[in-house]
Amino acid sequence: MQTSSHAVLAPFTSLRCGGEAELLVTTKSREDVIEILAKTPADQPLWLLGYGSNALISDEGLPGTTVVWRGGDIWQDGKQIVADSGVWWDDLVKYAIDHKLWGFELMSEIPSSVGGAVFGNIAAYGQQISDTLIWVEVFDRTSGETKRLDKDEIDFAYRESSLQTQRHLYILQAAFELSDTPLHTLTYETALRVASELGEPTATLEGLRHIIVETRRRAGSLYDPDDQNAEHTAGSFFKNPMVTTEQAMELARFDESGKTLERINQQNKVHGGSTRRASAAHVLLAAGFSRGQTWDKVRLHPEHVLKIQTLDGATAHEVHAVAQEIITTVKDKLDITITPEVRFLGKF
Repeated sequence: MQTSSHAVLAPFTSLRCGGEAELLVTTKSREDVIEILAKTPADQPLWLLGYGSNALISDEGLPGTTVVWRGGDIWQDGKQIVADSGVWWDDLVKYAIDHKLWGFELMSEIPSSVGGAVFGNIAAYGQQISDTLIWVEVFDRTSGETKRLDKDEIDFAYRESSLQTQRHLYILQAAFELSDTPLHTLTYETALRVASELGEPTATLEGLRHIIVETRRRAGSLYDPDDQNAEHTAGSFFKNPMVTTEQAMELARFDESGKTLERINQQNKVHGGSTRRASAAHVLLAAGFSRGQTWDKVRLHPEHVLKIQTLDGATAHEVHAVAQEIITTVKDKLDITITPEVRFLGKF
């Protein structure tokens, strides 16, 4: 465990911007995190940050204590796997595949800690965290105790969990019940096309992982927190919104891959659970935004309109301003409400 005062937080996020932590603690240990949580008064600010791949930190920094937890343990009991919150999500995916267990393979290479994955109910290609979650261990800053929450004590929805509104609870561990037989069938057209090109089987864990990783690579969605040259984005900045059936049909016109309306509806259902869960990328294009559109040192990625990218010298408040302009424009032009998938931490 290392402690420092007034430490710059930008290097701990994928957007590479933001201010200082009043007090920064970095650790790989669950025990360290519990100790810090227990000794910090409940009325003092405390922020738990993993790999910073889905966070925008204010230029004014974060008051109180910021804990960056990267690392931890994974262990297995039959088909049940338990992991510390600070574990890199893809390390857990690889562990499951190495142990011939199904349930994570379609979520390969999603950039997150295990705690962040549960907190945000990450999902990809038809799988989501809540499919296999059994329980979560949390630290309750109100009572000063650790406790377990069974899955049925947590509400999950598209990219959401009730833990997002229970700010006094900090995720420490999560347990999952996996399977020795497949739980999902890959139906996402883009990934199936990659499978065909690679000649990879969709009936094996290893084959599915190779397909998903390559699909994500082609989409520019791979991220290594240790790569100092990685592009400065937080992945998809906005959630796919729910729209009317008529709006969904209109937005389908902005798909550039040549898919039919039927395939787009199927894709929406796979990704968001409903044919009316429209692609946020289609929404931005329909509102008049374009790939590579630039606001000084902030831009929409040249290949991926849904990614907000920071250039050298960009500030968090500039990113926030761009995000707010997009939200307002989409509402004004299309009467569609989009919400950030990225968490805003601190004062904006």
